Amino acid sequence: MVLVTGGAGFIGSNIVAALSERGEKIVVCDWLESGDKWKNIAKSTICDFVDPDDLEGWLNRNDSRFRAIIHMGAISATTETNGDLILKRNFAPTRMLWRFATDNAIPFIYASSAATYGDGSAGFNDAESEEALSRLHPLNLYGWSKHAFDKFVAREIKRGAVTPPQWAGLKFFNVYGPNEYHKGNMKSVIAQCYPKVISGEAVTLFKSHHPDYEDGGQLRDFVYVQDCVNVILWLLDNPEVSGLFNLGTGKARSFKDLAAAVFAAAGMDEKISYVDTPEQIRDKYQYFTEADMQKLRAAGFGGNFRSLEDGITDYVTNYLSKDDIYR
Repeated sequence: MVLVTGGAGFIGSNIVAALSERGEKIVVCDWLESGDKWKNIAKSTICDFVDPDDLEGWLNRNDSRFRAIIHMGAISATTETNGDLILKRNFAPTRMLWRFATDNAIPFIYASSAATYGDGSAGFNDAESEEALSRLHPLNLYGWSKHAFDKFVAREIKRGAVTPPQWAGLKFFNVYGPNEYHKGNMKSVIAQCYPKVISGEAVTLFKSHHPDYEDGGQLRDFVYVQDCVNVILWLLDNPEVSGLFNLGTGKARSFKDLAAAVFAAAGMDEKISYVDTPEQIRDKYQYFTEADMQKLRAAGFGGNFRSLEDGITDYVTNYLSKDDIYR
């Protein structure tokens, strides 16, 4: 079986869908809560479902039945301020799964984040040494929780500890695509602005509070979720590959470009307005992110990453504009 934690969430459910299409036996660990999150996995075939609070005991009863663990479960809100909750949900379960995968020789793929790079002043190189990681300074609690685990892995490797037979930490950049609808204000700007676009309203973007960037000119590496899933499938098929890897397109684009692509995909005229960036996040706001993808390419990944326009066109045409918006 393949265990996918956070398997009913955004990236996790897209992984589950791809594994289901390949005929894999899948166990999903997640909370469904109220609302429509269950629809993220409604089309996939799942052989078991585990409550996250019961995961450790469930694993110990099934310790020899896995061919891989894909750990996407976490609090992903960059606005979360409860440090104890972040440690309980993000760091501790990841360390538990790492140790379980090590003890039982199971490949382990986990979600890190581009939020570990902080303001980007130290660059976006995915070097995995303890020394390189110590130069990074995340701007929020979520980014710190991911960075703390990356550093834990680095320390384990430095001291020569046993690791899972394959391990990969994926520093996701700005991921967008189907099944993100439950994320509220943490959805991609694409998903948030599409209803305004088709109703003829103006899309609202943040003004710039940085002299080097125009309004709407803030840059991000936007990557389509299905391209991220392709990387994960490639890792599963290449168990000799381990490491900490960036996962973006390698090309930063502006929010203004993003909005224009949504209008174009929907066949609507552009209408964009600007508002001040909220003061509570202004000093933590990233103006530029761009994944250095050389390491993943050097490891052998030869797949393509869609351009912003191509990814948004697929998202709008095949999901957002349909009656059934789920993958």
